[in-house]
Amino acid sequence: MSDINVKETILPKVTVILRGYETNQVMCVAEQLVGTKVNSIEVASNSPHVAESIAAARKEFGSEVHVGAGTVTTVERAKAAIAAGAEFMLSPIMFSEEIFAEAKAANVITVPAAFSPSEIQRMFDMGADIVKVFPAGQLGPDYIKAVQAPLGKLPLMVVGGVSTGNVQSYFDKGATYAGIGSGIFDPKDIEECNSANLAASIKKLEENINW
Repeated sequence: MSDINVKETILPKVTVILRGYETNQVMCVAEQLVGTKVNSIEVASNSPHVAESIAAARKEFGSEVHVGAGTVTTVERAKAAIAAGAEFMLSPIMFSEEIFAEAKAANVITVPAAFSPSEIQRMFDMGADIVKVFPAGQLGPDYIKAVQAPLGKLPLMVVGGVSTGNVQSYFDKGATYAGIGSGIFDPKDIEECNSANLAASIKKLEENINW
């Protein structure tokens, strides 16, 4: 998993972040992602029935939509995510050695968060496959370019304050991946499983990115 080219074939450029939704709502979004370039979802670990949601999405869309766990802040959450079948795990904070060990043993992609250049480098040194720059919106696209000037090209994912309208600006400055939550959909469309509106929002996102 440490080879960047391998990782880039596993995760698409954009992952949809789903936090606080029920399993049926997660499935509604995942269904609309099938056949699109945005075929990846992250189910936050502090969502209701998170294990059920991950397992159901993997079973139904496993060959068409990548499914991971978010807000993995403890070893317990990491183990639960792995047991549910998560392909990757993200966090708003740095991972501990124990979390890295659990993920590596299960061949799960690791995406811990970092804010400073030192934190970013530390996470890669500890074995991160991708590092999530969070909250990216507080730093701006130029930060991504500035960090990689001395450190070199890195597989960085921008999360926090990233939306359909500004995500390309982060890619233009060197981000490899992006995680977007409320910046894609109207939450009401997810809550009501409005397939037509969800599909329209995904299409708009696809059109705003230079793939």
